[in-house]
Amino acid sequence: MPSSPTSSPPELLRIDPAAAARAIAEVPAIPCDAEGPVFREPWEAQAFAMALALHERGLFTWREWAERLGAEIRRAQAAGDPDRGDTYYRHWLATLERLVAEKGVADETALARYRRAWKSAAARTPHGAPITLAAEDFA
Repeated sequence: MPSSPTSSPPELLRIDPAAAARAIAEVPAIPCDAEGPVFREPWEAQAFAMALALHERGLFTWREWAERLGAEIRRAQAAGDPDRGDTYYRHWLATLERLVAEKGVADETALARYRRAWKSAAARTPHGAPITLAAEDFA
């Protein structure tokens, strides 16, 4: 079920409503309802929050983000993504990963390490429970 950042977000997730409103104004494809952005899964809200935080710190402009996100979506569609709307935040995350690598915030080795850790944590997490990274996921 979609959730809005104005509904009780997970403990570690706090989305600044003003920052979210600026993002919505600049990137109109963001899935929204009357209260703001909507997310199918907690990780989508976390990816959104990471992009907001990096934008607020000046890593990229919303214009740059929108151009990169559009290019990522076109790449995925060319590769067969049916674009039913359920993959939007996968494109968001891929765009985020590309930008942090290109801007020198994290290299591909670090990104791959976190992807492996996430898969490890997901594999040991019971269905329906929040996925939490632990030190052993990085081993």
